Amino acid sequence: MTQLNPSKDHPAHEIPSDFDVIIVGGGISGSWMADELTRAGRRCLLLEAGKHYPDDAYPHEEIDANSELYWSGGIEFNSTADIGMLRPKVVGGGSIVNQALVDRFDDIAFESWRNRSGISFLSVPEMSHWYDQAESQMSIQKIPAHVRNGNAKIFEEGFRKNGYQCAPLRRAQKDCRYEEGNDCIECLAGCRLQSKQSTPWTTLKRAFETGLLTLLPEFEVQKISESSQEVRVSGKSVSGMKREFKSRKVVLASGAIGNSKLLLSSGYNSQIPFLGHGFYTHPQYMNLAEYSFEVNAHKSAFQAFKSDDSGFRSAGFKLENVFAPPVGIAMLLPGVGRSHMESMRKITRYACIEVAVRDTNPGRIRIKGDRVVVEKSLNAEDIKRKNAGLEAVRKIFNSTGAKTIIPGNVGIGLHLMGGCAIGNDPKNSVVNPNFKIHGTKNIFAADSSIFPDAPGINPSLTIMALTLRAAQEILSS
Repeated sequence: MTQLNPSKDHPAHEIPSDFDVIIVGGGISGSWMADELTRAGRRCLLLEAGKHYPDDAYPHEEIDANSELYWSGGIEFNSTADIGMLRPKVVGGGSIVNQALVDRFDDIAFESWRNRSGISFLSVPEMSHWYDQAESQMSIQKIPAHVRNGNAKIFEEGFRKNGYQCAPLRRAQKDCRYEEGNDCIECLAGCRLQSKQSTPWTTLKRAFETGLLTLLPEFEVQKISESSQEVRVSGKSVSGMKREFKSRKVVLASGAIGNSKLLLSSGYNSQIPFLGHGFYTHPQYMNLAEYSFEVNAHKSAFQAFKSDDSGFRSAGFKLENVFAPPVGIAMLLPGVGRSHMESMRKITRYACIEVAVRDTNPGRIRIKGDRVVVEKSLNAEDIKRKNAGLEAVRKIFNSTGAKTIIPGNVGIGLHLMGGCAIGNDPKNSVVNPNFKIHGTKNIFAADSSIFPDAPGINPSLTIMALTLRAAQEILSS
């Protein structure tokens, strides 16, 4: 067999055909899975449709980041074009383009999951060990008070004045050196300081050090099939070269849309009727407010606080102080031409609070030819939750002296979940309690695609914890 330097990217034709495990998708779950399996001695091939960037080569311009780090040039819409979905397409996935928020799920989220799935280990006590293990492998910090920007201060003051409860966000980061003028908003295109605990310099780095991980970026897997002896995956590189690889086991880690599309394209819907069902997005609405003073919401640690209010939780929404780079803000502001230009000139005076809805209406992922169609909408309950969140935001802005409030009208899906829900019953789930696709022998999944419903909490840490548990199942099977 050809011996390769596993830490170096190789053309598709140079890579051997046989591996112990093939992992499809190089985001959070795929990277953590590669780390666990290689450290246990398994030879792994990691296939990722996106690019693998050197540490100093991530896009510097927002427009380039949108087109290079996401599917479909930055945004994909549901079938009714009222929810825009951001799906990472880069080695490291969401750990590259998100803000590395790491929260554990609570009893409310897990109780709902147990009710839908019938799986008892989906509970706070049962998952604590896996959360502990995930947290022990990265640095987690809260933003210190002295570097919180004007947007965070408005958020905290507005919560206090209205009797709401908020808390600092837990973030996977270290040594961000804010005092030197570093702004976290740059990290949406990859952290140039390697402070954010993105997988290319944490879990993937460890996996490469074992000498057992081979990475093939810019390769899209299109078909998967299983026989009694092996699992085969086939696809093509960005140059058009087609390849097929085989292994004893395959782990699907390309997210809700990616996993669903691959299984649907491979014909598994005939044996798994629930495949593609149960899709959720935590639709998020960014609300802007203009102040008479400089807020500078884009400076320093631009995301520091979240709501921590039991009333908000029971009402099905949460709030976070956020902001976006100029192109993103331009899309949120009303008007055209000169009026829009005047609004953009005020960008340093805008504060922003995001409403994230814990959506209850499950969507569906279909395929039409080679194209993915996402059927996803808000029902009356979801709209009620959205409006309750918007009312809380209005009170916060008004109590802190906002001149004008610009409500968010476009839902943004950043947390893409479901499509391959975990559960005991093959009639209403896709993945069994051992993280194996129903009806298969050696095809597994443990990323956000297996979520039974929307938890209403940032999913990254739970993806890591589920992946760690699934890795042990894979190693013992």
